[in-house]
Amino acid sequence: MVQTSWTTTGVFTGQGGVRTDEAGVVTGELTVHTTWDGRQAVVRVQYSGTSRWFTLTGSPVPCPSRQGSRDLHQSVVEAVRAGGGTTVPHHDKLWVRP
Repeated sequence: MVQTSWTTTGVFTGQGGVRTDEAGVVTGELTVHTTWDGRQAVVRVQYSGTSRWFTLTGSPVPCPSRQGSRDLHQSVVEAVRAGGGTTVPHHDKLWVRP
């Protein structure tokens, strides 16, 4: 099984934070982590310096390519910085096509 992951630390949420499945909206300094298994990407966030991960609402996302998972991760980081109760952004043309 192919597995790749991307991690960005020290990401401050914009006003309104991000929406997670487990904790609702979270705000503050987060670590963003994306794991790709060859078929889909799972996006999680955690408060920097803690051990508990939260699934970003809208995850997992179909993603058939490694580059697509990297592009998705970067889009998520940008969305977290924008805030507004963001979820996993949907840009099908970037990461759904092989």
